[in-house]
Amino acid sequence: MKPLDDSAILSLIKNPSTQEKGYRILVEQYQARVYGIIRKMVLIHDDADDITQNTFIKAFKNINKFKGNSSLFTWLYRIATNESLNFLNKKKKRIFLQINDHEEKMENYLDQSPHIDGSKIEILLQKILLKLPEKQRLVFNLKYFEELSYDDISTITETSVGALKASYHHAVKKIEKEIKGE
Repeated sequence: MKPLDDSAILSLIKNPSTQEKGYRILVEQYQARVYGIIRKMVLIHDDADDITQNTFIKAFKNINKFKGNSSLFTWLYRIATNESLNFLNKKKKRIFLQINDHEEKMENYLDQSPHIDGSKIEILLQKILLKLPEKQRLVFNLKYFEELSYDDISTITETSVGALKASYHHAVKKIEKEIKGE
C-alpha cells in the first residue's frame, strides 16, 4: 500500500468514523523509523519498544495540538527524542549509577545481546557513541544514521542550526579520536 501523506492521515484521525484507521496508518507508516531513533539512544530492545509505545500514546493524546508547522514525522521524532532523553535521565536517577557505570552496563549489553548484530566496527561505533553526551549522540544519530537535514533536526530538538552543526562536529571529532586511539 502506498504511504498516505500527512493531511490524509490527519483527515482520517479527525473523523470519528475513521479515527481508529487513521491512528493505525500513522503507526504503520512511522513506527519503524521512530523505533530506530529510540533504539539508537537507549540500545536495549525492550526499553526502545516501551518508549516507542509511549511516543505513540503521547501522540494520540496530543494530536489535536499538532498545528502542522512541521511534518507528522518531525513531530513524532520530537516526541520520541524527548521520551528517550527523559527515560535515560530517569533511569540514571533511579538506578543511582555513576555515568561511567551506566556506560559500562550499556557496553556489556552491546557485547552480549542477541538483538545486536553487526560487524566489530559497528559495535565499536555504538560503544563510542555511548561516551558522547546525550545531546551530541542524538544529533549524530539523527544526522548520520537518519540522514535528516539540520533544519529538521532543529525542529525536532528546538536547537539552532548553528548549535547542531557544532554538536555534530564535536561528536565526529570525538568519534575520530576514539577510533584512532583503539
